Amino acid sequence: MEKLNSVNNGGLRLPPGFRFFPTDEELVVHFLKRKVQSRPVASPIIAEADVCRSDPWDLPGDPKQERYFYSNMEIKYPNGKRSNRVTTSGYWKATGLDKQIVDSKNKQIVGSKKTLVFYRGKAPNGSKTNWVMHEYKLANPIQGMENWVICRMFLKKNGRKSGENDVRVEEAGPIFYDFLAGIPRTGDLNLEPAASSSGSSGVTNASPMADEGEENSKYMRGN
Repeated sequence: MEKLNSVNNGGLRLPPGFRFFPTDEELVVHFLKRKVQSRPVASPIIAEADVCRSDPWDLPGDPKQERYFYSNMEIKYPNGKRSNRVTTSGYWKATGLDKQIVDSKNKQIVGSKKTLVFYRGKAPNGSKTNWVMHEYKLANPIQGMENWVICRMFLKKNGRKSGENDVRVEEAGPIFYDFLAGIPRTGDLNLEPAASSSGSSGVTNASPMADEGEENSKYMRGN
């Protein structure tokens, strides 16, 4: 049986009808926590990138699609805790309050989610764009691994990115992937809609998966 997914130049390669759609808890517990503990992850689906030193449209993957990255954040001041989020063309600015992420089993706080918006230009007079990033951190990271985060990056619907080659986000149907070619495409495969991210993990697909694929498919949602 072929593997469910892989990372190809920062983009996802998934079987037709599948997409990567993890919950906040899954990102923190099953991906970020394993990363900082140097434990194997079920599937190498999240690539590493210097997110806050690169403009969002220059990062690997399709800028029209939701992307996930591991990133080791750079601290702005030697004795401080603030991250340096200045890129070539602008900066990321936090908005709203951080959201606590709670383990659904033991009800303990396992991490937090910070929402940031990208501004083009120099602070504090930058121009707000439609680029949004969710930054996930562990509540109790291992010493020396405190700066590792997972970044979920996307363009707000009907928005345009700030860059020479602006891209409009189309209100298309679910994104499907050509597993062999690794080329995203849109369309209707007459599959059931994906389950809500607030629900339990699982795979919904028109074809049954073999038991050996259960671990790899845990974080996929079928369309």
